Amino acid sequence: MAKVAFLGLGVMGFPMAGHLVKKGGHEVTVYNRTSAKAKDWADKFGGRTAPTPKEAAAGQDFVMACVGNDDDLRAVTIGADGAFAGMKAGAIFIDHTTASAEVARELDAAATKAGFKFIDAPVSGGQAGAENGALTVMCGGSADAYATAEPVIAAYAKMCKLLGPAGSGQLTKMVNQICIAGLVEALSEGIHFAKKAGLDVNAVIEVISKGAAQSWQMENRYKTMNDGKFDFGFAVEWMRKDLAICLAESRRNGASLPVTALVDAFYSEVEKIGGRRWDTSSLLARLER
Repeated sequence: MAKVAFLGLGVMGFPMAGHLVKKGGHEVTVYNRTSAKAKDWADKFGGRTAPTPKEAAAGQDFVMACVGNDDDLRAVTIGADGAFAGMKAGAIFIDHTTASAEVARELDAAATKAGFKFIDAPVSGGQAGAENGALTVMCGGSADAYATAEPVIAAYAKMCKLLGPAGSGQLTKMVNQICIAGLVEALSEGIHFAKKAGLDVNAVIEVISKGAAQSWQMENRYKTMNDGKFDFGFAVEWMRKDLAICLAESRRNGASLPVTALVDAFYSEVEKIGGRRWDTSSLLARLER
């Protein structure tokens, strides 16, 4: 059993922190910007709440965060009431936010200077993966910090791997989002084409999903897409945030991402037709306007 703090109790963080108690058996203290959400979590899982990130982090062996973006992450880590001001020497901060590699390196340097360790550890698997304790976790940091943290992360992960030094987890999550963007657009176009061609979409997918075209998106999203239902999984506005991070990094490292940039533009069109909170498979709705 470890002493753990968890900062950020959104659709991902709320169940992740719960698994630390129920599956991991850890002593967990939570912080959330909206204190009522922290109280709801404590009532459900029996942990403690803290009024600031600093107080949540005080005396903990591990501090996890899962917030919205770079600015949100800085808000809960640095500054007078930030978690970094409360962390003890030798503790490990594990960031599950999907953020930039730049902020990961910045916070790793600040943690090293203060005498504790930092791991950037964005996740994939969505709300269902968080609720089922079956997330994929992509980590960047030192090997010794990762070896210590991995058994704790295992409470909500089906796959966890160290990819390199600080920032490597965030860079890997960018690869993940780049791949998903292209796959969802291709699936949307395939379904759209099948309909225009007068084919039975269900029969088509039954056949091609057993061959080289198969993907998680095809297996898990084609039925709801075909039915025009887009209330499942990762929201368009969140995907656009992630793709903006990918495109910004590509400008720094010289990578060419023409399809990613095009799909991001397509998602902006989905937002304009009211789909900001639709899930990412709603690219099909743009084609069927």
